[in-house]
Amino acid sequence: MKIGIITRAHITGKQSPLMPAVARLLRKYGASVEIIYPEDRLKHLRQIHPTYDLYILKDTSPMGLGFGGALYSAGAKIINPYPASAILRDKIAATSILKSARLPVPDTYVVKEIRQLAPLLGSGPLIIKPYRGSRGAGIKVVRNTRELAQLPVCQDPVFAQRYHKPDGPDHKLYSIGGQVFGVLRSWPARTYKEKLGCPFPVTPALRDLALRCGKAFGVGIFGVDVVMSHGLPYIVDMQNFPGFKGVPNAALKLADYIYRIARSISHKNES
Repeated sequence: MKIGIITRAHITGKQSPLMPAVARLLRKYGASVEIIYPEDRLKHLRQIHPTYDLYILKDTSPMGLGFGGALYSAGAKIINPYPASAILRDKIAATSILKSARLPVPDTYVVKEIRQLAPLLGSGPLIIKPYRGSRGAGIKVVRNTRELAQLPVCQDPVFAQRYHKPDGPDHKLYSIGGQVFGVLRSWPARTYKEKLGCPFPVTPALRDLALRCGKAFGVGIFGVDVVMSHGLPYIVDMQNFPGFKGVPNAALKLADYIYRIARSISHKNES
């Protein structure tokens, strides 16, 4: 069986060990694996067609999504499916789907200009995020109009949610094919050790919450950020294919799941 992993090239010394470890395990299982860096490729769109039984769409940068979308339109089998991967990069669309699935998300607002949020501050603080942001970059908690006025002008839609003060660290929920793992992590995490967090046993309620998120998008590999505030859970973010930092044996769990799916697809192609 042949597996292509679409990922992003990292700066030397900064490469995440997760996907190289997954690739090594898949090769050990007998799969043929190629690491694909879309930014290193120059191709006519008509030349992009599936040459592998299964693709893993880890890179959700504009280049990675574009490459994944071209493969998807040509009939490629992809984890996670391209449409879900694209939607999860857009916090406006993703939050709307979570809300439609009756999942607990904070009150959410979208405006053209930051100043339009001023009347909402009378009811409490807001947390403002880039609507296509990731890794916690650019997130600001705003408590009054003075802090709001200090924010830079944004050309993109302004995405804001009602801020709920956490009872403690964030609850990071990670799912791999129906298995759900929990990691407690302080926000913002500044060091690698802080990003690893501390594993915790996932309660049935949180497991159900995570699986409902996955079902809403039709994905099996994802992360969900949950803030507990006054004992209530609020889903504040969802990632298409996270780094699974802090999850014990994450590479092994991912490789096993990917291999099962690739083997099933390979057998169907042969029959």
